[in-house]
Amino acid sequence: MQIASREGLEALTIGRLASDLGMSKSGLFGHFGSKEELQLATIDRGSEIFARTIMVPAMREDTPQKRLAALIYNFVDYVEQGTFEGGCFWGSVSAEFDNRPGPVRDLIGEKVGHWVDTLREQAAECGAEDPKQLAFELQAIGQGANSAYQLFRDPAVFDRARKSIDRLLPQ
Repeated sequence: MQIASREGLEALTIGRLASDLGMSKSGLFGHFGSKEELQLATIDRGSEIFARTIMVPAMREDTPQKRLAALIYNFVDYVEQGTFEGGCFWGSVSAEFDNRPGPVRDLIGEKVGHWVDTLREQAAECGAEDPKQLAFELQAIGQGANSAYQLFRDPAVFDRARKSIDRLLPQ
């Protein structure tokens, strides 16, 4: 996960992982079978971490407004806390694979799509005038904060993101 967030999924190879873990390449190859399978497994693991740290706690909130707010604020916290060395895992792998057809791109799209759909569903439950637009804007603010922090290392981007979110969230 750290390699993928920092250097991209293409940098994640069975040989490199075996070396980093002090394991045999053949042992890891037997487990994953191919670089693509390793990439897909990494995406699945990224989804599990995202769900555990962002989505599950937010979905415990008792109103749609609180759930939507928790979803997007948890996301900003996830990036700000440096969960991954390279910033948001999804921001990294999405940029790397967004124009490459194939199973890796498809799985990234599925996982990120689930996140955006969850934002949209909660926005609709809040009575947002245009839930798709609100979900788009919230996602854009979160990813924008991630990108700005990665480029400029200015921690103030997170407060700016939260101010933007505050203006958008239904009351």
